[in-house]
Amino acid sequence: MATHKSAIKRHRQSEQKETYNRWWKSRVRTTTKNFLQAVENKDKAEATTLLKTAIKEIDKAATKGIFPKTTASRKVARLSKKHASL
Repeated sequence: MATHKSAIKRHRQSEQKETYNRWWKSRVRTTTKNFLQAVENKDKAEATTLLKTAIKEIDKAATKGIFPKTTASRKVARLSKKHASL
């Protein structure tokens, strides 16, 4: 366990950041899962709206530094490819 004042603060900050990042990643996974279920059900109208939502969430997470830009781009490309297959 940290004993210096600065180390204690750094530990506290890292826990807060971890919680924030986990929240964002969970949010992205949920929107992605909802989109993939719509694709599986072959519901093109719903899949289109859910794709927009998923892309929006991924882009927000990337701008906040949760994902690197290349990772976000790859996720969006894979989702778009699934949507195109409908």
